[in-house]
Amino acid sequence: MATPPAAPTPLESSEPGAASPVRNLELKAALLLVFTALLVAGSVLYLLHARGFFEPTQSLVLVTDDAEGVAAGMDMTFSGFPIGRVRRVELAPAGNVRILVDVPRRDAHWLRTSSVFTLVRGLVGGTAIRAFSGVLGDPPLPDGAERPVLRGDATAELPRVLATAREVLENINAMTREDAALRQTLASVQQVADKLNGPRGAMGVLFGNEADSRKLVAALDRTNAVLARIDSLAARVDGMAAKTETQVFGPQGVMDDTRSTVRELQRLLGDARASLGRVDAVLVEAQGIGANVRGATADLGTLRGEVDATLRKVEGMINELNRKWPFARDTEVKLP
Repeated sequence: MATPPAAPTPLESSEPGAASPVRNLELKAALLLVFTALLVAGSVLYLLHARGFFEPTQSLVLVTDDAEGVAAGMDMTFSGFPIGRVRRVELAPAGNVRILVDVPRRDAHWLRTSSVFTLVRGLVGGTAIRAFSGVLGDPPLPDGAERPVLRGDATAELPRVLATAREVLENINAMTREDAALRQTLASVQQVADKLNGPRGAMGVLFGNEADSRKLVAALDRTNAVLARIDSLAARVDGMAAKTETQVFGPQGVMDDTRSTVRELQRLLGDARASLGRVDAVLVEAQGIGANVRGATADLGTLRGEVDATLRKVEGMINELNRKWPFARDTEVKLP
């Protein structure tokens, strides 16, 4: 009797197209899980290193009375660059808030003993902690230093700004009412502007009526006429002065005639002095020679006639001088 065929094992497939089983499947799955865990751990370590978790830091404590908006993990910036990170926010026994900040050692040199720290809360965006170092030559900030924080809250000023804006709007409404003084003032200004644009212009605004402005215009016209007459009179006086100067000081003026007359008078006076000297000599001779009285008397009469003629000539010259030179003060000539 023949034996029956053996039954197929579970690992063997009775079908000719079935795939072969994977060897060491459990080992490969375990290795894949270990590799994934190592990859996740490496990524975590890299992120921690990139975030500066393993970098040496120094602590900084910032004290403020209100830390609204401050959370652990936010940055502290210097000139726009993050140089520290908030590690913890806690409430002190005195009731104020202590903000613990970790600052890397490589960035700690930007913080000095004179540095100022601010906590700014803007209208848009979150809260920001900023550090300002005006004098970089000051000593560096020590580890664990505690510094106050200056707070600047833009939203805290909103109620006061809104109240001020409301007051401004109320004042504007009061000024623009129908019975407001500003509207009346503007109306008066408009009336003045209309008068300025009128025919009389500024004079109409100054005097307020047409009659006074016409009087002013007439007075101005008369003043202009008087000034024109004064100008013409001044021109005539200038012409007369020029003519007088020409007649008096010109080439053939009175001054030249006067100079020639004076020279002639001086010559005649010289002749008179000579004649008088001769008379004196004759008189002396007459006193010395008493016997020859007739001859001396005849000579004396002749000399006396010459003197009279000379004096008549001098008198004629003086009269001519008075006629040509009317400005003389004293025209009397005393004869001996």
